[in-house]
Amino acid sequence: MNFYDAHNHLQDDRFGGRQSELLVACAQAGVVRMVVNGACEADWPQVLALARANRMVLPSFGYHPWYLPERTPDWQPNLKRFLDAIPGAVGEIGLDRWKPGLSYAGQEAAFLGQLRLAAERNLPVSIHCLQAWGRLLELLQENPRPQCGFLLHSFGGSAGMIPAFAKLGAYFSFPGYFLQERKLRQRETFKLVPPACLLIETDVPDQPLPVELNPHPLTGADGRSLNHPANLPAVYSGLAEFLGQKPESLAAQVEENFSRLFGG
Repeated sequence: MNFYDAHNHLQDDRFGGRQSELLVACAQAGVVRMVVNGACEADWPQVLALARANRMVLPSFGYHPWYLPERTPDWQPNLKRFLDAIPGAVGEIGLDRWKPGLSYAGQEAAFLGQLRLAAERNLPVSIHCLQAWGRLLELLQENPRPQCGFLLHSFGGSAGMIPAFAKLGAYFSFPGYFLQERKLRQRETFKLVPPACLLIETDVPDQPLPVELNPHPLTGADGRSLNHPANLPAVYSGLAEFLGQKPESLAAQVEENFSRLFGG
């Protein structure tokens, strides 16, 4: 089986420069392609370097709402330059009303500016959303979107919103973290995602699988546990078991969906 990671942050400094080693492990595990998402101007060069060094990496460049206070006056021209270098995807962008101390002011303007850029270039978008699902739906309904579609990364919205998002071109990605016992509601929601809109992600180095399902334990330089990108097949396996599907059938569907959204 071939495995496709719809969303991660392989460039993260917590990996301590071990990215080449991690990519070798991913190849051995059957990972064919991964979308590596930049979160701010500071890490876009690292994402670009990974993509240039390894074809497995599909680069995505965007300003995550958590890092908007750090943006420079030239952030939009800078973003365009990185998308010109390798036109992979736009993201991670989004809305966040959950993070303590994070101002919501300016988030919508930054989100819409990046969404508009993706629509103009018809590039897929990876969207982060916490406690703002209703407003996100309104903004997507009211503004241009890329024809190829967009990804709702680690979809945590209500099951009732799935049809409205899907009508707009949404794909919904499932992280291994949702295999945690306490995440039953999120798992149940994914039973209602149309098969043609389903994707799977690791979100490394975050959102780890339950310890008992983690085949690749990894510790960062600070001694904290990290999610390993080669855990992707375990996420597929866990979701297939929960949905009552054969792993091969799920993998084939996800491969088709990934290629439709991200171009393979």
